Amino acid sequence: MSNATPTPGRLGTRRPLAITIGVLVVLLIAFFAFASVYADVLWYKQLGYLNVLTTQWYAAAGFFVAGFIAMAVPVWLSIQIAYRRRPVYARLNSQLDRYQDVIEPLRKLLTWGVPALLGVFAGLSTATRWQLAMLSFNSVSSGQTDPQFNMDISFYLFNLPFYQAAVALFSAIVLLSGLAALITNYVYGSIAVAKRELRVAKAARIQLAVIAAIYIALQAVSIWLDQFATMTSDKGLITGAGYTDVNATIPGLQILSVIAILVALLFIVTAFTGRWRLPLVGTAMLVVAGLILTMGYPWVMQRFIVDPSERSLEEPYIARNIDLTREAYGISDVEEIPYNATTDATAGALRADAETTASIRIIDPALVSASFAQLEQFKQYYSFPEELDVDRYNIDGKSQDSVVAVRELNQAGIGSSQSWYNNTLVYTHGYGMVSAYGTERSADGQPVFLEAGIPSSGQLGKFEPRIYFGEKSPVYSIVGGTTKTKPVELDYPASGEQNEQVYTTFAGNGGPKLDNIFNRLVYALKFQSEEILLSDAVTNDSQIIYSRNPLERVKKVAPYLTLDSDPYPTVVDGKVLWVIDAYTTSENYPYSKVESLSSVISDQPEASNAFTLDNVNYIRNSVKATVDAYDGSVTLYTWDENDAVLKTWQKIYPSNIKPMSEMSAELMSHVRYPTDLFKAQRSILGQYHVTDAGSFYSSDDAWVTPNDPTAATDTTKYQSPYYLTMKVPGAETPAYSIYSTFIPKASGTSSRNVLTGYLVADADAGAEKGKRSADYGKLRLLTLPKDVTVPGPGQVQNNFNADPAVSKELNLLSQGSTNVLKGNLLTLPVGGGLLYVQPVYVQSTGNTSYPLLKKILVAFGDKIAFEDTLPLALDALFGGNAGVDDPTNGGAEAPEPDPAADNGGNTPSTNSTLNQALQAAKAALADREAARIAGDWAAYGVADAALTEALTKALAASNQ
Repeated sequence: MSNATPTPGRLGTRRPLAITIGVLVVLLIAFFAFASVYADVLWYKQLGYLNVLTTQWYAAAGFFVAGFIAMAVPVWLSIQIAYRRRPVYARLNSQLDRYQDVIEPLRKLLTWGVPALLGVFAGLSTATRWQLAMLSFNSVSSGQTDPQFNMDISFYLFNLPFYQAAVALFSAIVLLSGLAALITNYVYGSIAVAKRELRVAKAARIQLAVIAAIYIALQAVSIWLDQFATMTSDKGLITGAGYTDVNATIPGLQILSVIAILVALLFIVTAFTGRWRLPLVGTAMLVVAGLILTMGYPWVMQRFIVDPSERSLEEPYIARNIDLTREAYGISDVEEIPYNATTDATAGALRADAETTASIRIIDPALVSASFAQLEQFKQYYSFPEELDVDRYNIDGKSQDSVVAVRELNQAGIGSSQSWYNNTLVYTHGYGMVSAYGTERSADGQPVFLEAGIPSSGQLGKFEPRIYFGEKSPVYSIVGGTTKTKPVELDYPASGEQNEQVYTTFAGNGGPKLDNIFNRLVYALKFQSEEILLSDAVTNDSQIIYSRNPLERVKKVAPYLTLDSDPYPTVVDGKVLWVIDAYTTSENYPYSKVESLSSVISDQPEASNAFTLDNVNYIRNSVKATVDAYDGSVTLYTWDENDAVLKTWQKIYPSNIKPMSEMSAELMSHVRYPTDLFKAQRSILGQYHVTDAGSFYSSDDAWVTPNDPTAATDTTKYQSPYYLTMKVPGAETPAYSIYSTFIPKASGTSSRNVLTGYLVADADAGAEKGKRSADYGKLRLLTLPKDVTVPGPGQVQNNFNADPAVSKELNLLSQGSTNVLKGNLLTLPVGGGLLYVQPVYVQSTGNTSYPLLKKILVAFGDKIAFEDTLPLALDALFGGNAGVDDPTNGGAEAPEPDPAADNGGNTPSTNSTLNQALQAAKAALADREAARIAGDWAAYGVADAALTEALTKALAASNQ
């Protein structure tokens, strides 16, 4: 038995050991936490945005302290007052005696511990909502007022949410203080129930009555604020206050708030008189009045007054909703242009739109990624995105739409060479920008590159081609740590002119330095990689780069912005920059319709995103951001200088955003109207293009974006908007634009796939330093006449598929081991009507196959054409004289037909022979250039021989 009982000596030996182990565990956990925080400090400091992190810390800490004190002090005072004012000779029953026996030894702990615990919870709650308070404290006037209360819009955006949160917090504080006072007074005899009689000591009566009065007064404030919340309520016919709200709910809330103040005063009277009857009766009346004024009376008014005459009574409030929704989404200035579209394709109809038709993009960025990969990837450790981007460059003084992508690093392609050393120190970056003409193809259907190859060469001039920061970059890399005489970072593989791979050493400032053992230990812990600490390849010059996705970097330095989902790379001022559009948003704009942002930008029906939590009813493209693909530097530029939300955030984060005036001319020439904003606006305009309240109520002219007719696997996918350079009716010159179409919204089971509207935004900001063009962002809505049936995208696609001649050729193209892929179906308002253009690709089923552009489908009205090139297709569609450049005539305008030259079609004319020869020469020239860029000299020789032969035939035909 004696052996089973530990001796005091053993206990004394074990206790210090246990304490030591516990302290070490705590210190280890604390160091891990510190390492994570310190790594964040190093990252933000290197990037130049440390104030973003410190502002969050200081604000969160300050509001934690404020919340802690606001909760803990009143609860502590409530307990203290109740205890100190307890009756000295209170007669307690046996049950309370037992309570006191249990509580008294713990009284001091509970007196301090309970308030402290509640204070911690309140502090955590307020700390997480520091943005709400900071926005209210720094709010900037919008200069606009709501139509009901004439309050500045900023009151709803910034102040009202904070006031409501503050009242809710203080109500909770007062309620918990009252509960603490009630329990303390009961336990210590200030409140007693004897012989069915409630006895309340004077001190307890005063304390509880005052607390109740404060609580009811806070409810009066909350009720008063509720009337303003009707401006953003979406429970009725529209978002915002309707007839019933204005004439019943709002007056009822105002009356109820006054009643609550009177009841609070009755509790104050009770504190002095000791009569509880009046405040209790008043409280009951308050509850009854609340039911009548906020539920009963509004229901009666809605049911018996509004519903029978809803259209006429709600008309002024629907008008408010229309006006403020259009303002909140930036569509109030949309220019509506009646477009009396014709459906007859007549000869020469496109002459006035020659500039637009010459800029029609026939290369589909969603289909040619495989072509880029096959022709320009070179190694398996490079890759391109599944869908490429669209940009434009000034080539020989002319704006040229192009399809672009960066050649990013794909470490999965390293294969058996995977190791920490290779993945972290050797394979660190991608290489080069690849760009293809959007309007051209080679003779065999390949893209024609204007920038390609390794090393990069082409029309974009000299620029830094290394891509250390991209959408597919590794989690982290360690760069710049070796001497320049012995670099280890693989720059690019051996090419035809070089027998060895080229290495480089990062020379920028892209990440925190690993110049001491402590920093290396911190990042070894962060990335769970002891090699960072132990490897001799990590030197004092090494930098660790991480958080490399452009969207992630901008989100971290500007957490208050909502980012566009489509960043795109562009060559600007000798650098590859990622350009990212950023938005300020709110869901508190009065009378504006609330939308799920993720729903409207997803190209999917709203029902598929019914549970999203990113509701907005106000959006502005307030910031343009860039991320340098080489060193990861982030630059933010103000884009909407009048946005009250951005100006408020700039007061919280001063000096983080540069003015637009600092944007270079070249950068200005590459920013564009953002895709996600345009999608949100087209979603709203589907309903809110109607500005007449009566028609809006009837929903007799609601539109919707058509489904994508080329989406084979998802028939519910909306058609994406497209960027094109074109001249829109109402515009003076062609401009880089983004557009989308509308068809009637389905009514029940019936739907008509005919065009009703065409929305286009001028996406070209110009090329002037720090100043965007006056037309940038101009929205034009072409409204088509109801008595003319213009086929919609779905109907046109069906016409293509059902046409016998087209089907026959497509079947021929798809014979054997090939697939036919239909590209984006573009719609252009030219020739007095709507022209549809669709590239058709052919792809073999082999492992190394890629799409080749072989045919062009075009449609105008119900007439279609299917030819090898776009000009030929347009000529066929418009009776042989579309008025566009003839590709077989060296770019000259197609000549007028000469009846004397017509030989009945039995034998080709001299002009036809010449044209065929010139067409062959142009194709051979394009093939030769493509072969040169690709370094395929065998193909170069074949194409050169074909060019010589074609030119010989052309000269012979010319002599004839």
